[in-house]
Amino acid sequence: MTDVLPKEVLEGLELARKRDLKKRSRLRVKVGDATYPILRTWDNGFALDRDNADHLRGLVDVFDGSKHLYQALIVASKEEDHEMSFEFKRATCATDKPPLDYDRPDDAPVALLPR
Repeated sequence: MTDVLPKEVLEGLELARKRDLKKRSRLRVKVGDATYPILRTWDNGFALDRDNADHLRGLVDVFDGSKHLYQALIVASKEEDHEMSFEFKRATCATDKPPLDYDRPDDAPVALLPR
């Protein structure tokens, strides 16, 4: 079927497909002040639009809307069609409280009540 369609039509279809993937996905990669929409994800990586993300590597933050999911160390793995695939070297889940330096007993008080 691709042999029959003109090059301009194929490029238009690819642009429409990318635009649809970007609208559907809430997942984003943030590097410094720049933010890139994630097109698709899998267990140990994700794919971005190749046009604006072929230079990414190192430490990034992954968000679902405004919720910080994890901080990851990434490396570019392969290029296919109009996507650049990245793999996680390390992915650490983001939490909203600091880690404890000790084991907290199960019967520890939750809060201090004033007298």
